[in-house]
Amino acid sequence: MPHSFGYRARTRHMFKRGFKEHGPVKMSTYLITYRVGDIVDIKANAAQQKGMPHKYYHGRTGIVYNVTPAAVGVIVYKVVGNRYIEKRVNLRVEHIRHSKCRQEFLDRVKANHDAHAVAREKGERVNLRRIPALPREAHTVSVAQNVPQTMVPVRYETTI
Repeated sequence: MPHSFGYRARTRHMFKRGFKEHGPVKMSTYLITYRVGDIVDIKANAAQQKGMPHKYYHGRTGIVYNVTPAAVGVIVYKVVGNRYIEKRVNLRVEHIRHSKCRQEFLDRVKANHDAHAVAREKGERVNLRRIPALPREAHTVSVAQNVPQTMVPVRYETTI
């Protein structure tokens, strides 16, 4: 039952660095370019305490609205009561990374464009919509070469 209510209270495991990921922040972290409108994931890096997000924003996804030399401003939507509030948080680049949430969509857009171009050359139409997984086809199970077996648990036996 915790009794402290500090800014980083109850973050013992949340802000922990991963296995073999301890030590200073890699230089490649600072070379990543962020632009306004990019979708980023917020993940606090405990090696850098400056510009660290509050524990609520750890693991959230937001949109970049401001870029400065050492930090970025991110818009995150927070559920408060029965509504969403737009929160603007300023974070250093060590605590964010580009989100992969749109990658599957972008891959599908590219594949659809290629399929459409090929179909257009051939002069035919192609269905680009996603089709949900259909139920399995009906079939009968034969017991001619497949005799039913009765399954029973094995009794526990001690060897002492």
